Amino acid sequence: MTKALQLKLDRTTKIPLAEQIRRGVGTAIETGVLAPGARLPSWQDLAAQLGVARGTVRTAYEKLAAAQLIVASRAAGTRVAQRPRAAEESEQPPGAGSFMQTYQEMTRGPALFQMGVPATETFPATLFARLRAHAVRAEANAAPIYPDPRGEPELRREIAGYLALARGINCSPSQIIVTSGFSAGLGLALNVLGLSGHTAWIENPGFPFTRKGLELAGLSLAPIPVDAGGIDIDHGLRHHPGARLVVVTPGQQAPLGYTLSLERRLRLLEWAAANSTWVIEDDYLSELQLYGRAAPALASLDRDGRVIHIGSFSKTISPAVRLGFLVAPVELIARFAEMSACLAPAPGPAVQLATAAFMHEGHYMRHLRRTKRAYAAKRQALLDYLQASAGADRVAAPGLAVLLKLPRGAPDVAIARELSAFGMSPTPLSAWYAPPGGAESGLLLGVATAPARNLGRSCDRLLDVVRRFV
Repeated sequence: MTKALQLKLDRTTKIPLAEQIRRGVGTAIETGVLAPGARLPSWQDLAAQLGVARGTVRTAYEKLAAAQLIVASRAAGTRVAQRPRAAEESEQPPGAGSFMQTYQEMTRGPALFQMGVPATETFPATLFARLRAHAVRAEANAAPIYPDPRGEPELRREIAGYLALARGINCSPSQIIVTSGFSAGLGLALNVLGLSGHTAWIENPGFPFTRKGLELAGLSLAPIPVDAGGIDIDHGLRHHPGARLVVVTPGQQAPLGYTLSLERRLRLLEWAAANSTWVIEDDYLSELQLYGRAAPALASLDRDGRVIHIGSFSKTISPAVRLGFLVAPVELIARFAEMSACLAPAPGPAVQLATAAFMHEGHYMRHLRRTKRAYAAKRQALLDYLQASAGADRVAAPGLAVLLKLPRGAPDVAIARELSAFGMSPTPLSAWYAPPGGAESGLLLGVATAPARNLGRSCDRLLDVVRRFV
């Protein structure tokens, strides 16, 4: 505590030592260095650390207690007193229009119509908690050694098996790198590839966080338009043929929900192989195709080792577990392993082992089947109500969202902020477009978090707010 507070006593000054201690501790409390509830050393221990008489520290503590800055009890010891909330220093809010403001607005919750998170009512939380508790006990009783930075072998085997069955990817567990979610996988891949200064194709519209991540990695972005066949390969080849990286969501394009056509998949892979271009496949929504069988992963067609496949459990288990994975091309296995060991090791073993058990015992696939049925019913109910209330031409159903289209230029960001006061968190479509200009306006309503009850009431409130702006 004295080191953190840097209590320095000046024995040459006329200020008594007790007063110097009181001022030092008091200043630390007032400035937030010592938070409410923080435990202080006993006056005997602090006296020994400072090399002063115990009565000196006791006098200082008595004055602090009299000022209601600290409280002492036999059971809890001496602690910083709870302060009124208004007196506490608040966290500096992000600047208006900044990336962090957008990030916080898109990830706050829980809220109705929030995208990117699964429904809580469909997840077997009690079962997963039991598996996780068992894994935590096993971790606590294990030898205190560093875990494999690439991920636990059990989970890597389960992921490889799952990808073979559900995504058509034939890979070995040695190619699997466990990450702290999609963003960590993207960062790991960008570090391995080392393409700073080169051009990257990005989908337009596309995931804002990916776009920002590529910018932070020093890449020059080439926004490529998206149509019903997915990313427009011809447009990219005409305008940016020298790109060294392509980031795509081929299964269900984020956010418009289109599947990349087989013709475009083959053209993309052929061009990437011929030009030594890397392709990062964001397996957005993974197998959560609500109607029919999910399209195979782009990596399942890759015969030249140009695709880095990245997935996560955020939308199927929970974003709170911060768990994802990537499939490294064979020629990059060693490089990914080195980068993981030195810069981006996998999350702690407990959550990995719990997830491995969840998959091994068949719970994960059963959970996906139940979830898809529940989401399909919720999406249809939301579609039916909005089509009847707003008009069929204003509503579309991309992936796990329902898009409420707005007139071009409509302030969808302001509308989304207004709706947050009513416990709703739709995502403004315009935020997914790369500047400058060309953005469409709309509200993406997450299906997983749509209300099961009182759906009509929530939709009516949403439409009332929209009408005030449009």
